[in-house]
Amino acid sequence: MNKLAVGIDIGGTNTDIALVNPDGKVLGRRGLKTQEYDNSDRYVRDIADAVRSLRSEFGNPNVLGVGIGAPNAHFDTGCIGANTANLRMKEEIPLCNMLQQTLNLPVTLSNDADAAALGEHIYGGAKLMQHFVTITLGTGVGSGIFVDGHLIHGRGCMAGELGHAIVNPLSDRLCSCGRKGCLEMYASARGICQTYREEAAKGEFPDTFKGEELTCKDVGEMAVAGDPLARKTYDTTAYWLAIGMANAASFCSPEAFFLMGGPTRAGEALLQPLRRYFAENLLYIYKDRISIQFSELQSNDAAVLGAAALVHLK
Repeated sequence: MNKLAVGIDIGGTNTDIALVNPDGKVLGRRGLKTQEYDNSDRYVRDIADAVRSLRSEFGNPNVLGVGIGAPNAHFDTGCIGANTANLRMKEEIPLCNMLQQTLNLPVTLSNDADAAALGEHIYGGAKLMQHFVTITLGTGVGSGIFVDGHLIHGRGCMAGELGHAIVNPLSDRLCSCGRKGCLEMYASARGICQTYREEAAKGEFPDTFKGEELTCKDVGEMAVAGDPLARKTYDTTAYWLAIGMANAASFCSPEAFFLMGGPTRAGEALLQPLRRYFAENLLYIYKDRISIQFSELQSNDAAVLGAAALVHLK
């Protein structure tokens, strides 16, 4: 075990820390609740403790380095930018430098959705593809874009913010970025819950669950079970997501879109209407040339595997 890597996925809800072997097998994991932290010093200390704990569990093997996927991450500077949506820590965080000093290991940072795309490319369904887009559905909506076999970073490493593309300019839904009508407000976990409540308020489905503690997981499970309100919710989600994807197809001409994250557990309740609405809104020159599928990585490991893969690319 002399070529192991640590992959860290920083999400708006959870921070997932994994020890990964060269074949893409996750050997062990630790987790932190991201929203418990408003102080980067304490956050980095706990991440470092989790990494040490993982290494100790496996006999302190040699580790090549640490790769991190995070929101608002700057590959060139190794920092998470200030005022990052979905994080309580609002200062700029020099994460690579802080962890390198603490762990005495090389550390590489990239956008969380970019890391997920890299994981899909190296270990998943995009192994043989040169042009594809991954879309991560969770607390927010992120995207990673491969064109001509290269992950697109863009100026300031800010490319791939499909979740903040405005798909409904007439919407009253205020996004955490400060604008209204972003795709994230329809296809994220919280967006799906909001759609469910709005549909429930119309009274079309009187005998249904309307609890205040509703989660996206609840809606997905109800949709799989055939609940009509949950099905309508996912149909609406698919409509807005398809518009965002059809627009993305026009500027990067991918072979495929790969979807990952909690809302994909709804399976065909999401995929069937999504494919239909995508075909309806897609520019005709791309007709029947772009597939839509779920990530082929087990247990939605794309983010931590992609983060770990950054270690080998640095």
